[in-house]
Amino acid sequence: MSLNALTRRSRSPRCSSPDRVSSALITALSLGALALAGCGDSEGDTRGSDSDASTSTTLTTSAGSQTSTAGSSGSNPTMTGTVGDTGSTTGVTATSSSTTVDPSTTVDPSTSSTSTGSTGGSCEDGEIICEDGEALVCDGMGGFELLEVCDTECADGLGCVLCIPGEASCEGESSVVCNDQGDGFDDPVECDPVQGVSCNPDSGYCEGACSPQSLGLSYIGCDYYPTVTQQLDSYVGGSQYAVAVANTTAEVANVTITRGPNPVTNVMVQPNSVQVVTLPWVNELVLGTGPSKVAVDGAYRLRSDRPVTVYQYNPLAANVTNDASLMLPVNAWTGNYVVAAWPYWAAYPGFYSVTAKADNTTVTITGPTQNQTTQAGGGVDASGNGVVMLNEGDVLQVVSGNGGDQTGAFVNADKPVQVLGGHDCTQVPIGVAACDHLEESMFPIETLATEYIVVPPVQVPNDQLAKAQVIRVVATAPDTQLTFEPDQGVNTNLAQAGNFVEIPMTTNSFKVSSNNKILVAQYMVGQQANFGTSDPAMLVAVATEQYRTNYLFHAPVGWSGNYVDIIAPDGAGATVDGMDVQGFTPIGATGFSVAHVKLSNNGDGNHEVLSNSKIGISVYGVLNYGSYWYPGGLDLALIPE
Repeated sequence: MSLNALTRRSRSPRCSSPDRVSSALITALSLGALALAGCGDSEGDTRGSDSDASTSTTLTTSAGSQTSTAGSSGSNPTMTGTVGDTGSTTGVTATSSSTTVDPSTTVDPSTSSTSTGSTGGSCEDGEIICEDGEALVCDGMGGFELLEVCDTECADGLGCVLCIPGEASCEGESSVVCNDQGDGFDDPVECDPVQGVSCNPDSGYCEGACSPQSLGLSYIGCDYYPTVTQQLDSYVGGSQYAVAVANTTAEVANVTITRGPNPVTNVMVQPNSVQVVTLPWVNELVLGTGPSKVAVDGAYRLRSDRPVTVYQYNPLAANVTNDASLMLPVNAWTGNYVVAAWPYWAAYPGFYSVTAKADNTTVTITGPTQNQTTQAGGGVDASGNGVVMLNEGDVLQVVSGNGGDQTGAFVNADKPVQVLGGHDCTQVPIGVAACDHLEESMFPIETLATEYIVVPPVQVPNDQLAKAQVIRVVATAPDTQLTFEPDQGVNTNLAQAGNFVEIPMTTNSFKVSSNNKILVAQYMVGQQANFGTSDPAMLVAVATEQYRTNYLFHAPVGWSGNYVDIIAPDGAGATVDGMDVQGFTPIGATGFSVAHVKLSNNGDGNHEVLSNSKIGISVYGVLNYGSYWYPGGLDLALIPE
């Protein structure tokens, strides 16, 4: 630290330093007038004697020995100052009530009537503020210590920095933003013209309907990476992988789909509508049963110039092995996830996949806490641990070994990634026919919460009855304590991060809460469990903190029954396709109710849900030995630990 760091000053934030005061006084004297006023608080200056009705101010300068007397009324004291202009440090000596103070020393404004700061100070002890390129440390009493003279920038709370946090500049078609510490810059953000975004040189930020600032954090976005997951080989040839793109705006959305450097298709999605786009299977990911691998350019990239939502179907056609996933836009990705999957069954593995947005993304994989077996490959070992480098669009697919289960694995990356979890084809519960494909997007740990409402779907054809499900609650942190309302009769203490509790086949509705963030996965049971038509499907539950008031989604026609389940605060109103929702049923004493609404298959499969309160929805369809299930949408706000 320089010698300047030893300098002490007595003044309030944003007041001039003694050096600068001296300059101002000399200027005032040359004009023949001077009125001294401190930077006191708005309640009035209390620095003089209460009995002084009128005082005079006398200033003597060593430059010419000029003396000026200015009459003043109120409480201003008589002050005599000597201003030296021949050295590098200018001194001012002030007197009031026979007191002489050197401003180069610390002054306690609570005891001295000569402090230029407001009484009591206006910043906390140790707080760093910036003024004219200097970093100052507050003493909590109106005084300051000069910490450092900054050669670059100065940021309040930080001091001297390389750049001001949050300030941005354009570098070509990218926005470069100073990081929160002010010691460097975040990775450049592409202002992608395909998404109708450009960099504004005045602000330095990407601007447009698809810019990060315009989109916020939810399931609505402009940049997605649909990713094929493992499926029974025999069902791949006769069916289609597809995505449904819902345009949430009043303008036509121009949607471009690529894979690696290669264009795939371009479609126009009309305002407030949904369009289904079929895509070729990616054989490296969909076929076979292992081993773990990296598929270079394995994911599709879907970009739109208007905000949209995206769902993927594996496969699209209603058949005996199917599931669907809500896709998360790139702007909502992070680098931290915990996985929900399902146990290896027969010859078929559970899996999860990791898709990278940026080149040179380092992904650290931590295997499940139960030491479950993993098929090694792609940089992942037989315990499910590994460090893998992915480039943009690459997919790491991790699959279970015989007896393995990837639930409880952790994914940590130094750049944002997407994670999907599921199963090639399995029974739920194990031993109950028949097997079906499972898949769902994992929500980033930053968006998980501590409260979820869990409800079962309905049976088909008798939708007055509930269909059974199996539930898993996964801990993201050690020493996680669970509370079920009503109690579900299972373990409530998860000692390690990645531990989970499984609630056996049940039709119960309940609230689960915890002291740490948790992930909740729901699994629809197989048809031979005798809870109506359908086979296994997977849903990741949405935390109550991430509910929304509006949703636009697609439910493909051709299924025996499509439903939207609505979880709402008691007394809330909702509409589905403009029709009021009736028949809400309270979920115990949780303060929430649920309604199961059958969707019409007469239209194009596009539906809208609106509410006067924040609600959660899930969407599912069933047929004889087949089903799909996914969240209809959610906010993805970052929730503090």
